[in-house]
Amino acid sequence: MVNCAVKNWQGENVAETSLELKVAKEETANHIVHRALVKQMTNARQGTASSKTRAEVRGGGRKPWRQKGTGRARAGSTRSPLWRGGGVIFGPKPRDFNLKMNRKERRLALRTALMNRLEDAVVVENFSEQITRPKTKEITSALERWGIDPNDKILLILTDISENIHLSSRNISNLKLLKANSLNVYDLLNANKIVITNDAVAQIQEVYGD
Repeated sequence: MVNCAVKNWQGENVAETSLELKVAKEETANHIVHRALVKQMTNARQGTASSKTRAEVRGGGRKPWRQKGTGRARAGSTRSPLWRGGGVIFGPKPRDFNLKMNRKERRLALRTALMNRLEDAVVVENFSEQITRPKTKEITSALERWGIDPNDKILLILTDISENIHLSSRNISNLKLLKANSLNVYDLLNANKIVITNDAVAQIQEVYGD
C-alpha cells in the first residue's frame, strides 16, 4: 500500500489517499514490465512497408544488348537489382509484428509499472469544475502550483476528460491525457511526472485491483 497526499486546486495538501495493487516479485518485475513495453511498441507497428523485387518492377522484359561483342558486362534485364530503377534485394514486405502476452501478465506489468512510478506522481482533487472555459494558462498555472514543471513530460490521469480540459491542454505538447480505465505501460514509463485525480485513484483501484 502506498499513501499519497491529495492537493487541492490551489496546491495545498487537504487530504490523504492510498493505493494498493498487487505487483510482480522484485526478481521478475523488470522482465515482465519490459515484455509488456516491447509488446505494446511492437504491436503499434503497422507492418505495411513494402518494396518491389525484380519480378514486380515494371519493365525490363527485353535484354538491353546482346550477350557478347559489346565490351560491356552481360545483362539480361534493365530491372536487375544492380541497376538504377531495378528491384530491391531482401527489401521489406508487409508482415505482422504482433506479439502475444497473457491478460494476467499484462495487468500485472501495468500494476507494477504504476506502483513504481507513484514516487513521481501527484494526486489532486477533481478540478473539472475549476475550468469553466478553455484556457491553457489555467492548466499550466495549476501544474506549477502542484510543484510540477510544465516543460516536463506529464501524464494526466482522469476518470473523465471534459471538453474544457481537453481544449485547455491540447496546446501543451508535452502533456498527455489518459482515462483511468485505459492506462498503458508506455505512457506510465515515458512521463517524467504523473498527475492523478483522487477520483481516478479510486477507479484505478477498482479496475486494476485483484
